[in-house]
Order: sequence, then C-alpha cells, then structure tokens
Amino acid sequence: MKFGALGLVATTVALAGCAHPVSAAATKNVYATGLTHAAAFALDSSQRLWVAIAAYTDEGADAVYVVDDAGATPVEVIKSLHTPLGLLWYRDELYVASKERVDAYGGLVGTKFSENRTILTFPSVVGELNNLVLAPDGRMLLGISSPCDHCTPTSKYSAAIVSFRPDGSDLRVYASGIRAPVGLAFTAQGDLLVTMDQRDDLGDATPGDWLAGVTEGSAWGFPNPSTQRPLAVLDKHAAVAGVAIKGSDAIVAEWATGKVMRVTRAGATSTFVTGIKNPVAVVVAADGAVLVGDWTTGTIYRVT
Repeated sequence: MKFGALGLVATTVALAGCAHPVSAAATKNVYATGLTHAAAFALDSSQRLWVAIAAYTDEGADAVYVVDDAGATPVEVIKSLHTPLGLLWYRDELYVASKERVDAYGGLVGTKFSENRTILTFPSVVGELNNLVLAPDGRMLLGISSPCDHCTPTSKYSAAIVSFRPDGSDLRVYASGIRAPVGLAFTAQGDLLVTMDQRDDLGDATPGDWLAGVTEGSAWGFPNPSTQRPLAVLDKHAAVAGVAIKGSDAIVAEWATGKVMRVTRAGATSTFVTGIKNPVAVVVAADGAVLVGDWTTGTIYRVT
C-alpha cells in the first residue's frame, strides 16, 4: 500500500513549523485488536465496524473484516483482495475500492455476501484508488492518487477525484490536479473536505500536507504548485490519510507522525490524540466517539 503514491515515509518527520496544542480530555481505549494494516473503515446501519486490510505491498492477500462491537473478535468476510483503501455502505451493499476497480457486495447473510458485481474498472496507469464517500446528491466520489511523485499523469482520472452514480455509470472528473486525494468526508453543510499528500522531492521546500475544501470543477495544479489554498496546513511528509467529521471539526490521521489532528471550521489545528504508531482509518460512531485504526499494530482505538 502506498500513501501519497510513492510509499509510506520512513524518514524522520519534519514538522510544519507551528506548535499543535494537545486537546483536553481525550480518552483512548482499545476497541478491537488483530487488524494489522487496517486502512479503511465503514459503519453499517447496525453500527458494526467494517475494516479493510491493505498491506504495504500487494500480494493479493488483503481482506475486509467486520467487528460486531467493542471487544469482539474480527471476522474475515471478503478475502484475496488487492489493496482495498475505500469502503462505503450504500443501502444494503458494501462498496470496496481496491486496485484498479470498485466492487459492490450484497446479499449479506451472517458474514457471507452472496452477490458481487464490479462497478468500475480503471487501467493500471491510473494510480492508487483511495477513499470512497457518498455525496449529498446521491453520487459517489473516489480519490485517485497520481501514479508518481511529480510527473504529469497520462490519465485524466489520475491525481483526481472522480464522481459516478452508484451503478458505476456517468463516470466523470469532479476535481483535478491533486497529487494524492486520500481521505474524503462531507460536512453537515455539504462541503467536501479532502486530505492531500504533497510531493516528496522538494527537500526543505516541501510544504506540509493539506486538508482542503474541494468544489466540483476545481483544478489544483499538480504537478505544478497549486494556486488553491487549503483549509489547514498539517505536518510535512505526514502522509495524511483518513478524515472524519466530528461536530464542526475534522479529525485527520497522520500516518508518519503517529498523530490524529483536529481541524476546526476556521482552519485551526490541534492534536486530538497521540500514542498511535501509524494511524490511517478514522470514523465517527453514532455516539460521537472516534474510532482510529493503527495500521502497524492492528489495534483499533475508541477515542472520546
């Protein structure tokens, strides 16, 4: 699995140059274990947690698990997947974005799906398929990374957010020129927030990763510097990943720093929780608790 199209940053992380005060009264408890390489979350209508596992390299052995409740043993439901980084429940189907495709699984009985249909396929040159989100208009949005750090992609779907109907029809580019649109989430006001990993080839000039509001038709300039402005600048080389909305704030996972950040509607940042080695997937449960997955240890935390 690659965050930011070139891989997970293994070097010392340089911070963005501003202090991030720790949020008060955050309590972290273990929700589930045994989910090494947890990369994406989705909650179904019963508030069961669905977890996509995506290893660093694609061996075709990734999977999707379900966790019935806190403390429950994860159960493997879908196996032999290739880098699933996006999960979305829509009506009675689980949509899974993985390498070069989006599939919908239906007919769930117990922990088995009886139906599986391919919604979309993409050519191998397009780049890594990331998170899925349902838009207020009923369409689905999917983030697709550039296949390279700073080249000009050959596909219009690379380094872009694409939009399509739930049946896979009417595929079109929603926003372009985004090197790695990884996490996607809509606010209560209907605004799309996206985590964006920046180029890694610029040395000291590398900007911090972004959380940005993205509108349909917007162009962000990749591989050239963007003229657009983000909602918040986060840490450099942070490999920002999942994003979830809690109240009026965005909760953002930073894989490389081990931090989960809080970003206010005005763009102010603070540390939401630390002590997680490599957070990737985040989701807000119905009770307001934030579930955070540690990609490295396989522990899912419940943060209140």
